Amino acid sequence: MDRFEAMRTLVAAIDGGSLSAAARTLNIPLPTVSRRVSDLEALLGSQLVVRTSRKLLLTEAGTAYVISARRVLDELAEAERAASGEYRAPRGELLVTAPIAFGSLNVAPIVHDFLAAYPDVTVRLVLSDNVIDLIESHVDVAVRIGRLPDSSLVARRVGDIRWVICASPDYIQRRGAPETPAALADHDCIAFEGLQRYREWPFVDGNAQQQVTINPRFSINTADGVVGGAVAGVGIARLLSYQAVASIKAGTLVPILNDRGPPAMPVHLVHAAHQQQPLKLRAFLDFVAPRLQQRLQAISRDVSGVGQVPATVPSSNGDATSVETADSQSA
Repeated sequence: MDRFEAMRTLVAAIDGGSLSAAARTLNIPLPTVSRRVSDLEALLGSQLVVRTSRKLLLTEAGTAYVISARRVLDELAEAERAASGEYRAPRGELLVTAPIAFGSLNVAPIVHDFLAAYPDVTVRLVLSDNVIDLIESHVDVAVRIGRLPDSSLVARRVGDIRWVICASPDYIQRRGAPETPAALADHDCIAFEGLQRYREWPFVDGNAQQQVTINPRFSINTADGVVGGAVAGVGIARLLSYQAVASIKAGTLVPILNDRGPPAMPVHLVHAAHQQQPLKLRAFLDFVAPRLQQRLQAISRDVSGVGQVPATVPSSNGDATSVETADSQSA
């Protein structure tokens, strides 16, 4: 029995919640997974897991063993990276996560350029609006939007994203533009919501925060759907700057109440602290950070050209700090 393979199999089964999940993760037959776990238990003379019809449960001995197994596997992986030259030249695989829409629009194109510049590095880009635990999931870099709580992780700030209130030129010609946040109560609005309802939009009045309750004419659970409704003239939308920028540049949406929005949200590249940082990670951070910063600056310029709607509305043709793990907005 290969003890390292047995350890990997057990850890994969626990992480996936079942022997079948481990088989899929490791791409090996289910009987092989079951045999490895059983052989490991026989070698140790102790039951490590309790097999139920729904999932695997660790015994007390299994809990202690899995903690030790993770540490051993991490040390083995570190030794293999050092031996393979990962600390002498950028090479190997990087696991990167980012919010779905932001990652697709702004992170993926930069990763494409990075791969062309570093042919010995491969990247797995996982787009998810869920906050992924970097350590537990072995993630190398995460793009996080929002304020970061203190943690042992390291973050590099690359820019900001803010909320934009906007509507189509057609809607503004028909209904006018609200001059104050409170005036939104008299307008058709579009809400970004799914099974749960969120009917309050935050604004800033001087130094005070205010919450404005809206009455949506249309609600939808995707950002693209909100953009589509706003462009179609259904109502006034609240979008993140990167979601609205293409339509604003095209003239199909017009920013309003630009000077009353809530504070911008920071964007960071977050990664675990390393005593010796792999060159593939350093190369990725140094490549991505300035390019993502440029993109965010361009987005900010494109959506902040107007404090209020102009009198004539165009026609519808016409360095690193130690911080966080969580992401307060990843739409």
